Amino acid sequence: MEINGNFIHDIIDKDLAEGVYDHVHTRFPPEPNGYLHIGSAKAITISYEAAKKYGGLFNLRFDDTNPVKEDDEYVQSIIEDLEWLGAEPSGGIFYGSDYFDQCYEFAVKLIKDGNAYVCDLTAEQMREYRGTLTEPGKESPYRNRSTAENLDLFERMKNGEFPDGSKTLRAKIDMASPNINMRDPAIYRILHAHHHRQGDKWCIYPLYDFAHPIQDAIEGITHSLCTLEFENHRPLYDWVVDHIGIGHKPSQHEFARLNLTYTVTSKRYLRELVETKIVDGWDDPRMPTLCGLRRRGYTPGSIKDFVRRAGVAKAYSIVDLELLEHCIREELNTTAPRRIAIMDPIRVVIDNYPADQREYFTVSNNPQDESAGTREVPFTRELYIDSSDFSDNPPAKFFRLKPEGEVRLMGAYIVKCGEIEYDADGKVKLIHCTADLETGNGSPADGRKIKGTIHWLSCEHAGDIRVMHYDRLFTIPNLNDIPEDKEYGDFLNPESVLQLNGKAEPALADAKDGDRFQFVRTGYYVKDTKYENTFNRIVTLKDSYKPQA
Repeated sequence: MEINGNFIHDIIDKDLAEGVYDHVHTRFPPEPNGYLHIGSAKAITISYEAAKKYGGLFNLRFDDTNPVKEDDEYVQSIIEDLEWLGAEPSGGIFYGSDYFDQCYEFAVKLIKDGNAYVCDLTAEQMREYRGTLTEPGKESPYRNRSTAENLDLFERMKNGEFPDGSKTLRAKIDMASPNINMRDPAIYRILHAHHHRQGDKWCIYPLYDFAHPIQDAIEGITHSLCTLEFENHRPLYDWVVDHIGIGHKPSQHEFARLNLTYTVTSKRYLRELVETKIVDGWDDPRMPTLCGLRRRGYTPGSIKDFVRRAGVAKAYSIVDLELLEHCIREELNTTAPRRIAIMDPIRVVIDNYPADQREYFTVSNNPQDESAGTREVPFTRELYIDSSDFSDNPPAKFFRLKPEGEVRLMGAYIVKCGEIEYDADGKVKLIHCTADLETGNGSPADGRKIKGTIHWLSCEHAGDIRVMHYDRLFTIPNLNDIPEDKEYGDFLNPESVLQLNGKAEPALADAKDGDRFQFVRTGYYVKDTKYENTFNRIVTLKDSYKPQA
C-alpha cells in the first residue's frame, strides 16, 4: 500500500532538501508499563512509515526509566504487537535503561558547567515555587550551591545515602520562563526500587524529559515524532541536547494523538479494568489494546488502513469508531470465507422429505472471490433455522418464514410453513414445512416469486459453538469530556458482551484459532485464541459509516 504524505513528511522533505539531515531515522519509545493500544498503533505507523518512505531506519526503544510500574511482561507484549503490525525495528531494539551510565555522566557534565544543581525542596514545595501561567516562579534556596557541593551530593544520591524524595537534581534554566517546563525542571529523582533489567544497581533514575533527548541523540534519531502533549516540552528537549554536547541534534515534531469515540486509552484505567476483572484480561476483545483487537479479529492491514484514513494532523479531533469498523468490514468482505452459523436455532421438519435421504448443495465460499471455490453443505429432513427468521405473528412486509408463507432455503429448496408446535411455555418448539422438491436451487416451475431467503443447517450435521457478541465498552461517545463529578466507570456498558450457544455447519469444525469468517447474514467472526470452540463477533454486516468523498 502506498504511503500517503502528511505534514510530517513535508517537514522531512524540507530537512533533506536543506541538508539538515542526509537520512531519516525514527523511533517508537513506549514505556513498558502496560499493553499497547489503538493510539499506539498510530504512533507506530507514523514513525515506521516515515522511515520506510525515505529508506531510513526505525528503532524500538523501551522507555524503562520508571521501575515501579514496569515489567518484562509488557516488554514482550510490545515486541509481539510490533511484529504483528509488521513494523520491523530495522534500526534495532533498545532500552532506555541501557543508557543510565551515560545519562549520569551527562548530568555530571551539567553540574560542572553550572547548568544543574541538587535541590532539597519537597515535591509540594517545588510546585509552590514553580509559579503559575501568569506569575513567574521563585528560585530554590539551593539553586546557588557550589559545583563541588552539587557533585558531592549527586554522587551520594547515586550511592543511596538519601531516602526517596529527599533530593532531586534540577536543570538550572530560568524560573521566570513563560514556559513552566523550563523553570528548573527536575531531571533526576531518588527511587530505591528494583529495575526489571538493571536490578538494584541504581537508586536514582533520570526523568523522561532528560533521558529521552539523550537517548534520541545517542541513537542518531533525526525526527523524534510524538503527540501534542509534548509540544510544550520541546524547548526542554532542545535545551538538553544543546547542553550535553553530544554532537548530533535530533528534532522533535508533534502530532495530535488518536482519540476514538466510545474508547478510553488511559493505561492506568485499562489496568484498573483488568485488575478489577471488569474485562477478561488485557486481551479482552472489548479492550482498545492491540492484543484485544487482535483477539477480536482485527487485522494489521485494517488497523493501518484506519490510521491512514484517520489522518495525521496537529489539531485535536475525535475519530468515529465506525471508521475502524468500516476498515475491517471492507477487508473481510473480500477475504473472509462464508460459513453458516445459527445463533438461536429452531427445529424444522420437512414433512415430505424422506427421513433416510441425504443430499448436498453446492455453495460459494466467497461470492466476492471466485478463486475461493465452493463447498458442499448437507441437507436432511430435519433442519435448524434461526428464530429471527420466523414469526407466527409477523409484522407487515415480513418476508421470512411465517404461517402459510413460503421462503427459499438458501441454495436449496423452497419450503412452505405448515403446523407449528409449542412447548408448555408457549415457545415455538418445532415447525413443520413442506418442500417444493422440484425447485432444488432453481426457480419454481410456475414462475411464482419468492421474496424471502433464509439460511439453514442440517440437524444431523450441525455442531455446537459458543458465540460471543461484543459491543462498545462505554455508553457515551466522547470520554475526554465527562463531567468533573463522574468517572469512566460511570459510563460502562452493562450489555457490552452477550454469550450465545449456536449451531454451525461441519466446515467450521476445521477452523483454526484466529481464522476469520463471514457467518452468512449475521456478521464477521473469528475463532477465539483463548477459549475452545468459541467465535467472537468482529463486526456486524451492516455498515453505517459513510466515507468522505
